[in-house]
This record gives sequence, C-alpha cells and structure tokens, in this order.
Amino acid sequence: MTFIAITKVGAIDPNRPHGKHEHDYQHEHEKSKRQKYTCSMHPEVISDHPGNCPKCGMKLVPLKQEKRRTPNAERPTPKVGAIDPNRPGHEHEHKKMHMEMHSSIDIADPMNREGSGTSWLPDSSPMYGRMFMFDENMLMLHGAIFPRYTNVSTRRGDDRIDAPNWIMAMYSHPLGDTAQFGTRLMMSLDPLTEGGRGYPLLFQSGESWHDQPLHDRQHPHDLFDELSMSFSSRIAGFDHDLSAYFYFGYPGEPALGPPTFMHRPSAMDDPDAPLGHHWQDSTHVTFGVATAGVAWNNIKIEGSIFTGREPDEDRYDFDRPRFDSFSGRISWNPTQNLALQVSHGYIKSPEALEPDLKRHRTTASVIYNLPLGHDSNWSNTFVWGQNHDTGEGKTQSFLIESDYQRGRDTVYLRWERVEKSGHELVLDPPDESRIFPVSGYTIGYVRDLSHGNGLDVGLGTQFTINDRPDRLDRYYGDDLGYAFQFFLRIRPSLHGHSAREHYEHVAGAEK
Repeated sequence: MTFIAITKVGAIDPNRPHGKHEHDYQHEHEKSKRQKYTCSMHPEVISDHPGNCPKCGMKLVPLKQEKRRTPNAERPTPKVGAIDPNRPGHEHEHKKMHMEMHSSIDIADPMNREGSGTSWLPDSSPMYGRMFMFDENMLMLHGAIFPRYTNVSTRRGDDRIDAPNWIMAMYSHPLGDTAQFGTRLMMSLDPLTEGGRGYPLLFQSGESWHDQPLHDRQHPHDLFDELSMSFSSRIAGFDHDLSAYFYFGYPGEPALGPPTFMHRPSAMDDPDAPLGHHWQDSTHVTFGVATAGVAWNNIKIEGSIFTGREPDEDRYDFDRPRFDSFSGRISWNPTQNLALQVSHGYIKSPEALEPDLKRHRTTASVIYNLPLGHDSNWSNTFVWGQNHDTGEGKTQSFLIESDYQRGRDTVYLRWERVEKSGHELVLDPPDESRIFPVSGYTIGYVRDLSHGNGLDVGLGTQFTINDRPDRLDRYYGDDLGYAFQFFLRIRPSLHGHSAREHYEHVAGAEK
C-alpha cells in the first residue's frame, strides 16, 4: 500500500537540511534573521549578513545584544564590545567598540590618534597604510617615497635628482583584556638616495658631514630611525579611560615636540623637511629613549630620559646610548579634530662638533584636522619652537602648514620663520654671533595618477620663495632665493579607501 502525505502548502521549507526538525530549523532561521553584524573599528556599520566592512575591509563580527531583564533570570553580562542599540547610553558603548582598534603605544588610544613616537594626532586624522589582522594581532604598514628633481637657487643652492623616503611597521598584541604589547620599526634608505650631505634646502642647518657642519642642506636620516617596544595597560580600579604605558626605543623618539613632520597629515605631501626642524621635532631619531606616561581620556602627561647627541655621520650603525637628557610633555585632544601639546626638554651636547653645548628646547603646537566628507580632508598645523643654547641665547621658530585633499587632487602650503645664528649658517667670523631671521613660503600641488587602489602614485610640483636679511647677500648673492621641484609621491592608499569604493560600486550596481 502506498501512503501519500498531504501537507499544508508552505509547511516545509525546501532549503531545510535533511533530518533537521522543523521547529529547530524555524528557530535557527528566525535567529539568523535577527542576527546583526558590525565592524570592530567602525561600529556605526550594521549589516544583516556577514561580510567585510565597507569602510576598512575588515571582517564583520556578530553584533551581540543584551537580553531583556526578566523577573526570573539574571541580566547576562555582555562581552567587551557588545552593543544594544536600543539601550540608553549605547553611544558610549559605540565609543568603546570604536576603541577596539588600538594605538600600538597605548591600549586606551584609538589608532587614528597615534603619531610619531608617543605623540598624538587628532582622532579624525586620516591613516595611509595597509592593515593586516592575525587573530587579535594587528600589523600596520605605511611609508612614502618621493623620486624627484629639485633645483635651489643662490650661490649656496644646488640641483639634483634624489628620492627622500621612509617605511614603517607597527605591531600590537593584546595581553588579556586590559594590557597590550606593541613594537615599531621605521627605516629609511636616505643614506643611499641622499648621500652623506643630504639634499639642498636653503637655510637648513644641523648635523655634519666629513666633520664639517652642514648648511643649506637637509641631512639624511639613518637606516634605522626607530626600533621600539611598548607596554600599556588600563589601570585597575578605574574606568577604561585611565591608562599607563612604558616606551623604549633604540632608536626612538622622546616626549618632546609635535609629531614629526613626515607623520603629520599637513606635511605628508611635502618632500622637504621644515627649516625649523632642529627647533621643533629633530629628536625623532634618538639612540636611547625611555618614556613613561599616564593618559586619562583626552589628556596625557609623559616624561622621557634620552640621549641628547644627534646621530653621527655613519648612517648605518647604532650610536652609543647615553641617557643624559630629559623632557616632559602634556598633550590634550579636546575634540575629535584637535590635538594640542606643550613640551620642554634639556638636550645635552646635541652636536658632535660642539660637545660642550647644552640646549633647552620648548615647543607648543596645534593640529587641526577636518574631514570634509567622502575622500576629502583638510589638515592644518601650527608649531612654535624655541632653542636656548649656551653662549647663544634664545632663538625662535614658527611654522604653519595646511594640506587640502579632495579625491585625486591635493594642494598644500607651508610658511616658516626661523631665527638662525651666523654660527648655525656657517658664516664668516664677523657674522657668527649675529641672529638672522630667515623665512620660507611654499606652495605645492599633487595629482594622483593611481588613487584608492592600495597604492597612491601622485605627480607633484612645488615652488618655494625664501626671504633673508640684506646682510646675507654677501653669502647668497643678490638674486631672489627660490626653489622648485617635480616629484612623484608614492605611498599606501588611505586605509579602507579601496574597500569603501568597491562597496559603493557594488551597491550602486545592485540598485
């Protein structure tokens, strides 16, 4: 006898796995329909299905929601990062989840805040780099190279083909829920592309070559610019906004000055170092640094002991650590778009040719970054730096930078005024003790030929006019001081940019 089972239309889901009970299957199906997914770095991204984040490309994770309190059941404790969008105060949870992508220096800092050394950028700063996640470990790679032709006028000028460059890797590994280990490596091939004398830059000074002080040249950086490690932890007994960290670098960067110029968004498109580099951020390559700091929410206090001597002429070795200098810095990010700092340091014997020199450096800076929508950003920096040298007194430096990027196009500006002694500029004995205010006015433009595809390759040009007192004409000539250059700017794309463009392209095609 043949039996025919008659069922109600729609009672059986043809997609149900064979052998699975209908009630269990319907329960799992309804559960999967309710499950949401989010990005640990961009918690505002909510999806009904698993996949990758449209902003940064990271794998979406299940969005945990707390169950409603019932009289007969205890309220479950959510995991770190769990968010109930309907619960009061969920914005705070969003903020906590956003912080899951930590700085490699301090577990309590967002990644975008991380500058050079232990310095801070605005939280809204763009990140140009490639990120790789290995379970809970993070690796970020970034850098830049500027193949170019540059021409500098006056008797002390020069023209040449070169390629300033740097590359950096940052790695972090969590140690439980409240601690983290980080390490960073930064290198430069300047010793090969720039040679021992460095590149021509009118009125630049600092360091030496063949036992002679460099002038009107920017010295090359060492092969190893940073090799550091750090340990950070949230302080027990307080909320997650209070943390402490320890940083050691050989070489590394002490807590002195603003983020180094190549790490500031306002300066990333300019191939040249600032003229006030040795008044503001020149300690970014220091062979022997130990820094300890405490951060509470958006305020940080830190102190360093470090080697005062600047790198020697051998750009491939590791110089002797001395730990004979010290510095302190207070940083404050009052809003997402602002980063402020003041710092002071005592630097013993910075120049090898002047071993008895002692320097007190004081700096203050304001960095303002404003995202202007999709693939558009405006970054600005003001820096004041003062050196107080034995036998020379106080000299000042001022810098303003601005960088406006919209899609493939970038326009940037830099204005500087620095007081430099005749000794610093290597002038004749009658002028050695005089102080000369020198200035630079720079405008540049970059057009990306490749943009948002993992590697941005931009074609750029830059023009600079330099101003000086008439007394310097005997050294530089009567002609106007100027410089121009044509260059390629090659660097990783904005982090998450290519993934976002791909998502928008696919979404547009599905509509």
